[in-house]
Amino acid sequence: MAALGIPQNTIAVLQKYHFNFQKKFGQNFLIDPRVLERIMEAAEITGEDFVLEIGPGIGTMTQYLCERAKEVVAVEIDRNLIPILADTLQDYKNVTVLNEDILKLDITRLVREKNGGKPIKVVANLPYYITTPIIMGLFESHVPVESITIMVQKEVADRMQAGPGTKDYGALSLAVQYYAKPEIIANVPPNCFMPRPGVGSTVIRLVRHGMPPVPVEDEKLMFGIIRASFNQRRKTLANSLCNSPKIGLPKEVIQESIEELEVPVTVRGEALTLDQFAVLSNIIGKKIDRQKQE
Repeated sequence: MAALGIPQNTIAVLQKYHFNFQKKFGQNFLIDPRVLERIMEAAEITGEDFVLEIGPGIGTMTQYLCERAKEVVAVEIDRNLIPILADTLQDYKNVTVLNEDILKLDITRLVREKNGGKPIKVVANLPYYITTPIIMGLFESHVPVESITIMVQKEVADRMQAGPGTKDYGALSLAVQYYAKPEIIANVPPNCFMPRPGVGSTVIRLVRHGMPPVPVEDEKLMFGIIRASFNQRRKTLANSLCNSPKIGLPKEVIQESIEELEVPVTVRGEALTLDQFAVLSNIIGKKIDRQKQE
């Protein structure tokens, strides 16, 4: 099968199958072999690796992955692409295509069945509208992942590695940095895709931490606090947390918790580091336990 990284080969496949791009699936196919090589390099795929590819499209990057990895599972939601993938990947015996919604798939089970529960590598050119739920789903459900190398909208990549006090800093920055070390690999202009997206893209690699960088008693509670504190950015941290039904503590107890953190009670969520959110979560967790016992 002809290599799909070359634009005319991609056009030929699309014409052969009379394929129409689906806006609802955010389909933009990569047509630049240099970018594909960069992604392979960054992902460090070897003959020992089991790779999960999300959104293979017509199989452009899947071909590159199959040539390097031990095994590839490609999850594609658009059933119109399944016959195309059967064609473009016919030369490879180490690939399984699943016509599934990645957000509903039990990935942990898949990894257990296909890779004996050993950590996998995730590679994807992600549709922009579901980047965050996919990343968070992989991390929060504790799928055994070694690294995630993905193409995302440039501003999402900026948010993933932003620090406190910047406009890009938010719940996504904190979640990504709690679970992994983000590293920007390359910026990719719109003309590397078909059809051309209206925004620039970035390849970013997230390498999973062996151990979380901060000690936290209750991960779920910490992320509840983080989400609440960025829900209304203009409010103080105390007001944001008072409005959160997940926390359910009186205002004075929340203010007292913030003071224990040794920051001003008027502080906003965007000023706190990951470390401070972990400490605050541990303080609030103890107060919630105490309230339950009373």
